[in-house]
Formats: sequence, C-alpha cells, structure tokens
Amino acid sequence: MLYFIPAWYQQNKWKELEQNWHTRRMHTEFDDTVKQVQMFHRSGMRDFKILLLSHTPNFRHFLHRQGVIHANYWSCFDAIQEVRRKKPVVFSFHNFDWPQGIEFIYTPFVVVAYLDNKKYAQIEFGEAGNPIEVAMYKDGLVSRKNIYDDRGFVSAMEVYSEGHIIYTDYLTELGVVKMREYADDGRVDINPNANNFLIFDGNEVETATFNSLHYRNILEVIREVFYSHILTNDKADDTFCIAMHQKNVFVANELVGRKKCILSFYEDRYRLKNYPEAFHLVKHASYIVTDSEATSRYLMREFGDAIENIIDISPYDSRMDFGISSELMVQKILVPVDHLPDERFNALIKQLATYIQTNENAMVHLFTRNADYDLPERLLNRVADIVEQIGYDRRIVIPEDVEDSTAENEIEGEDKEEIPVRFFVEQCVDELSVSRCIREQRIMVDMSHNPDLYLQINCISAAIPQIVRRETHYMKNMYNGFVVREFEQIPAALDYFLGSLANWNQAKVYSYDIAQNFTTKKLLEKWKIVQEYME
Repeated sequence: MLYFIPAWYQQNKWKELEQNWHTRRMHTEFDDTVKQVQMFHRSGMRDFKILLLSHTPNFRHFLHRQGVIHANYWSCFDAIQEVRRKKPVVFSFHNFDWPQGIEFIYTPFVVVAYLDNKKYAQIEFGEAGNPIEVAMYKDGLVSRKNIYDDRGFVSAMEVYSEGHIIYTDYLTELGVVKMREYADDGRVDINPNANNFLIFDGNEVETATFNSLHYRNILEVIREVFYSHILTNDKADDTFCIAMHQKNVFVANELVGRKKCILSFYEDRYRLKNYPEAFHLVKHASYIVTDSEATSRYLMREFGDAIENIIDISPYDSRMDFGISSELMVQKILVPVDHLPDERFNALIKQLATYIQTNENAMVHLFTRNADYDLPERLLNRVADIVEQIGYDRRIVIPEDVEDSTAENEIEGEDKEEIPVRFFVEQCVDELSVSRCIREQRIMVDMSHNPDLYLQINCISAAIPQIVRRETHYMKNMYNGFVVREFEQIPAALDYFLGSLANWNQAKVYSYDIAQNFTTKKLLEKWKIVQEYME
C-alpha cells in the first residue's frame, strides 16, 4: 500500500482549508499531494490511502472539488472522535434545535437568526451549500461556534468569552464531548467517560484507550493515535509519501529509516535552512521527489552526495489549450510581480512602459497570487509613480476618472486628450483562475529568479512564448522564448514575438513539442521509476 501524508493545513493549524462560500479565497488548495492522488486514483497504478492528520469535517467536499471523491482515506480525528460514518448527508439548518420564536433573515451571503429582536445566531455555508458553521451570539458578541461535519453532526464546538475563544470541544457523532483543547496554552483534556479511540484494521474496527487523560498539546494526541494505527496496519511493502511540512516532521522522524519513505518537496512549503532536522531526513529517505528542477538543484547543492535518489516530477501536467489570445485585437503581456525586489520591479516597469509606446496594441497585465483586497490599487499606484518618473503620463496606469479632479490647474470645460489605460492587474489565487487568465495572454515575462512553475506549464499548454531569466524544462532559449538577463533587452524580445506573427507561431510549435514531455502519461512514467526502485 502507498500512503500519502498531505500538508493540507489551515494557517499552520491542525485544521482543514474549508471556508464559507462568500469569502474570498486567500489560498489555493492545490499542491503536490493533490496531483499525486489524482494521478494514482485515475491510473489505478497502485493501491493507495490518504492519511489525514488534521481536523477535516468537510473532507468529502474537498475530495469532490479535486475530482477524487472515491479516494481511500484514514482520518486521525475520525479515529479520535469515534466517527464511523463515511458518506456525506444532506441536512438543513431548519432541522437544528432552535428555540421557540426564532426568526430567520436571509441575506445574499448568510442566514441570520433573531430571537426577541436580538441577533441569536449566524449560519455560514460551504461552497456546496451545506451548513458548515453556526455562530451563537450573546449581547452582540460570539459566545459559541458549532462546526458541522458534512456527514450530518456537530464535529467541534468553540466556546468564547467576551468575543475571545476559550476552548474547543471535539465531539463524537453522537454529540458526546471527546476532548477539550484550551486556547491559552494548547493543553488537551480527554473526557474520562469517553477515553477511547478507534483503530481501523481493514474492514475491522477496534477500540483502544488513551494512555493519558491530559496532554500538553493536540500534537501528542495525534501522535499517539497515528502510531497506533500504523502499528496495527504495518505491512512490509508499505510505502509512505510524506509532503514535507513543519507539522509532518514528527511523522517523518518516526518513519524515515524504518519504512520505505518518499519525501515530497513543493515550492517553499518547507525551507530546509529553517529546520536542522532536514539533513537527517533527506539523507535517510528512500527517495526524494521535488516539484521542479530548481528545487532538485537546491537540494543537491545543500546535501551533495548525501542524496542518492532524487527526481523532479512536476505537480502540474500539460493540457493543450491554445487559448484565444490570437483572436483578440490587443496583445496581453502577462508579468508576474510577486516577490520581485523593488529594484528589479522598478527596472521591469520602466522597460515595459517604454515598449508599449512603440506597440499600441500591447497591454501589460501584472500577475499576482496575493489576495489582499487593496493590492490592485496599491500596485497600480506604485506603477503610476514609476511611469511618471520616466516622463510618461500616469493615466496609462490609472484612469482619469480615478485621478484627483480638483487639481488647481484644471480648467473647467477644457477638452482633454483621452489616454487609454495600458496597465492592469490579474489577481489570481487558485489554479482555475490562473488557467482562465492565461487563455487571453499573448506572452509572459517572468523576471523572477525561479519562474513560476504553474505559469510556465500553462504557457506551454496555451503555446505562448516566455521571456525569463534562465532556461528551464519548460522554456528552451531561442525556441519557445528568450532568456533575458538584462532588463534593457526586454523590449527587443517582446518585439520579436509580438511584432511578427511568424515568430509567434514558431514559438507556438515549439511549445507544443515541449508540452508533450509533461503529459499525465509522462509524469506517471516518472512515478513508475520511483515505484520500481521502492520495490
């Protein structure tokens, strides 16, 4: 059996990523484990199971969003809370035990309950329309929050005092309090009248008793239940694929060197320099899987000969979708700006502003994954200042109706030249919005030290050229893009592809050829190499 231990944590807490439907998504759910599960689930290459360590009362909805609703999994908190149900159920907040005289007010986002003209509760819903949380109010402040499981029961109850959380109770599916986690110091108390947890052994379910009724933190509880499950289901040919994350280190420390272990590194989720235990784990792991060649190079540079088995397997596969950029009258230039140093950002904007003066069809679309509400405004104001410093009209960044109309030198009724806006912001958090954005882009300019992996995969899938600082698996210099180290070379590189349809089409052909190396079939072939070694 292949076991996946994911890093699906909310803000480094033992909680799932679920959120109410109307709140702006501040993070993406996609990562290396999601892709790995999708590939093994659809290919049937090997039996696998997901081992969940976090509290995930809406995990079935997560699986549905990722297209793997029938994926096999074990939940540590299901074992702790003695939950045996597997299937989600449809339930309504009207079925809850409300007091007599309750009145419901339906807003476009939530349902608010009033009792005697005072706010009594607020009901939040998930993306599937199911109730996920009911906040109870007293004297205008939250007094309690019930967290609902998509299988039809209250999974956890947060208790507040003067608007501040005091503790969280985790309940069984029958409503019995199983354990209490205190917010001030994190200690955990087990209910002495319900001090058992479940051990799942295939189709058999056994019960075990907690070693203690008091724990310093929730991690100690999770560790005890997890180890009990592993010991019960220990098989010689088991392989564990561990997503490297701070919260998964205790698992890695226990399993690496004792079992066949694959450590999976994804983006900057686990920075080696911050964790001294990393050297031991990497050195003794059976195999290292990274998300990119850049990550592999970094590990090889840090550990040298200590790493014997390492392979980069992209968490994203290429899917040819040529998009609609060639059908548009404008030529959109996608420019990722996250994490760019100020000096590099300023130099980049200056060159782009210079180029669009020579190409009236070119539009600059600044790409960011930052979900802050005011980011587009701050970003455009910053760009406008740079543009103005080099002698161009700031109205190519900020429309005139947004500018201050009370300037002293404004003459009422004076005819004004209409200046088209040439700079825009593409604020994309999840992968779906990124893919939609890419379909309209004509070219990408990524001057980051390490180009955005998902953007590069989307570029070859959409067959659009890339201008980057160094060559990667997804961009071959002089074929489907250019390597540009000096910012002064950017206008010429843009003109090569945007000024000639023949050059752009040639890059399209090369992009298509490169994309064939990153299809799901090719990625599975790499996983077969890992699997054959582990056997």
